[in-house]
Amino acid sequence: MFRDAALVAAKDLRIERRSHVTSRQVAPFALLVLILFAFALDPDRGVLDRAAPGLFWLAVVFSAVLAVQRSVAIEASDRAGDGLRLAALDPAGIFLGKAGAVAVQLICLEILLALGITILYGTELQGPLVLALAAVLATIGLAAAGTAYAAVAGGLGARDTLLPLLLLPVIAPVLLAATRAWEASLQGVPSEAVPWLELLAAFAVLYVALGVAGYGVLQEES
Repeated sequence: MFRDAALVAAKDLRIERRSHVTSRQVAPFALLVLILFAFALDPDRGVLDRAAPGLFWLAVVFSAVLAVQRSVAIEASDRAGDGLRLAALDPAGIFLGKAGAVAVQLICLEILLALGITILYGTELQGPLVLALAAVLATIGLAAAGTAYAAVAGGLGARDTLLPLLLLPVIAPVLLAATRAWEASLQGVPSEAVPWLELLAAFAVLYVALGVAGYGVLQEES
């Protein structure tokens, strides 16, 4: 399973490195979201600094939807998904590989967005260990849920339009927990982030377990 996951993840990341979709389309979109938030809110009243954690994770969630859609499009092109099934790869390995590739892309985007809120919003990134742990756990949850629900949307025959509608309600708890954990860290009270980190870990384990257990069936239906 893990060998197949490594093969699939390497394939997806190699395609992204050659196509530059993440760096030339998703990353500029994420930064544009931060800039639009800056225009919409009043920076003179410190609103941006207080709202920075929520705005950061909203930008990440929007980017995650795009990254997952791109991951699915790779398999839809020339019926490459059928090729994966015919290659006798473990469905759980395919799920872990695709989710892992999405997670790597999201981590890179989060680093860029963290620099963005520092420069655009004047946010001081306090408690880097808590921020990093929350980012890793939230990214695992977002990537796993996105990959699984992309297969669900594909089975319903309307992948591009249904995926956001199906995915956003499911990842809302991840968005909330990650935002609260970052708020606690940025306010200098990392101990208050512990319950939210535990919630992020629980959702990450849940989404990964569901994907590993059910991706084979979802893949056949899509």
